[in-house]
Amino acid sequence: MIEIFGEDYAGAYDAIYRSKDYDNEVDLIERILLRHGLDGPRRLLDLGCGTGNHALPLARRGHTVVGIDRSPAMLRQARAKDSAARAGSVVFHERDIRELDLGQRFDAVLMMFTVLGYQVEDADLIAALATVRRHLEPGGLFVFDVWNGPAVLADRPGERRVSVTDGPARITRETWAELDIERHFIRVSFKIERTEADGRAEHWQEEHVVRYYFPQELELALRQSRLDLLQLRSFPDDEAPLDARAWNVIGVARAR
Repeated sequence: MIEIFGEDYAGAYDAIYRSKDYDNEVDLIERILLRHGLDGPRRLLDLGCGTGNHALPLARRGHTVVGIDRSPAMLRQARAKDSAARAGSVVFHERDIRELDLGQRFDAVLMMFTVLGYQVEDADLIAALATVRRHLEPGGLFVFDVWNGPAVLADRPGERRVSVTDGPARITRETWAELDIERHFIRVSFKIERTEADGRAEHWQEEHVVRYYFPQELELALRQSRLDLLQLRSFPDDEAPLDARAWNVIGVARAR
């Protein structure tokens, strides 16, 4: 099995997603918290935090943040960025979110950038949601984004190519996807090339299996985990309604 979010991909990750508007997404998270009664600095748990692109700016805005990821390579990137900023602002742990128990509760739990989609089997989904509920204060919020099943079927995934610079190097990522309609997941294959200024090139590949969700199954799984779905809207524009054109949706649920 090819390791996902391994050392090579983690090293290229921030360059590949440089155009992703994390500041806008952090603004959105804070608007959601405020809209549902959580104003001011809060205790936040970021599950699947990756290289810290949500956790670190949230901490800079005054929130107390704990970040969890199972990829040591991604966490090294996150800690390096935190150290470079001389912040020490986020506590990072290398753990599997399906088995996590910190013995603490938080005002809100985040799963951003399709982390819930990596819970491919029902048992994985239920275990991850149990972790969410275990770490939430009663009335606390769960904020997450996922791929929207109706939109995936209406606008099926194809091939993509992204090329970015990383200092003097150029990184090229080719992506192709295989849709499994019966099991509700997409097998996404990445082929990545890093070419240095002197022409030396490295190649590697990863295969990610990502689940897409339909609103009814999300609501049912959340309810079984004692989480009440409050909203599903288009992401990152959460003012837009959920429809078959929105591949990415953001959800908010409240702990009973």
